[in-house]
Amino acid sequence: MSVKEFSEAAKGFTKSPLGVIALFIVLVYGFASLVVAFGQNLTNYIAPLVCFMVFFPVIVFCGFVWLVAKHHSKLYGPSDFKDEDNFLKTQISSAVLLAAAVSKRPGGAGELHQDQLDEIIEFVSKTKKATPNEKWKSHVLWVDDRPENNVYERQAFEEQGLHFKLALSTDEAIQTLKQEKFAAIISDMGRKEGPQEGYVLLDQIRALEDSTPFVIYAGSNLPEHKRMAFERGALGSTNQAQELFQLIMGAVRNSS
Repeated sequence: MSVKEFSEAAKGFTKSPLGVIALFIVLVYGFASLVVAFGQNLTNYIAPLVCFMVFFPVIVFCGFVWLVAKHHSKLYGPSDFKDEDNFLKTQISSAVLLAAAVSKRPGGAGELHQDQLDEIIEFVSKTKKATPNEKWKSHVLWVDDRPENNVYERQAFEEQGLHFKLALSTDEAIQTLKQEKFAAIISDMGRKEGPQEGYVLLDQIRALEDSTPFVIYAGSNLPEHKRMAFERGALGSTNQAQELFQLIMGAVRNSS
């Protein structure tokens, strides 16, 4: 390989963290080989150099395995995410689903104004898709005895890489939490069990010393209800789909 060909290949390597690591390894190993092959008066240093050449690849391999296992999401460069069409489709889909969720919520006008649509589109466009390095960090528990009322919201989240486990009651949610770990929990307020069952669930979760971020998604958006939820240990309380989206995506990012 000529010097020009090597320089062109090296440019390609520098586009991602993995490439930089590979280039560094090649250069170090290459220089070590040249020293062993052409160095003079190295009699006292041959053994350390040979040991280095033997064990260096093993050390690098172990380090690579560790990076892939623990930090694989950080091993890609910007050029690895240039599928702008796919990114745009995801963002548009999420925005459309959120708009549908907003329009059908209690107090929704049924038809959104242009400024509301612009606000949703701008908000979703700034949201980074969830790519956690552990499976549970993209999983959310949603507790609601009428899950059919939240279909659009869940689909909007799923477009951003989240997955949901549904529970219809407080008891079912508690049993699920004893078996699985989640990045966040969403709960309605009133259920068949009681008019403030969302608080009952929150109290039981905190009594278990479970600090999973908890968001109440109910029919009220009054400041006093938000304050009460926060004082009881919730991350927030809202009846707005876009605010729910913001709270949950923030919780997921913080868990990653």
